[in-house]
Amino acid sequence: MKKEVFKLLAQINKAVLPSFTKRRLNLAKASKWQMALFGYKLWVTKNALD
Repeated sequence: MKKEVFKLLAQINKAVLPSFTKRRLNLAKASKWQMALFGYKLWVTKNALD
């Protein structure tokens, strides 16, 4: 059940949240909210793939 929730959340994130890789964001120059959003998306993706 946990995996299905994260898969759904990953699909919602993909549709709603911006993609930093498509924008070629330099993580060294990213703002705090961009880093937080990147970390959140990474956490969701990691849990969806487990």
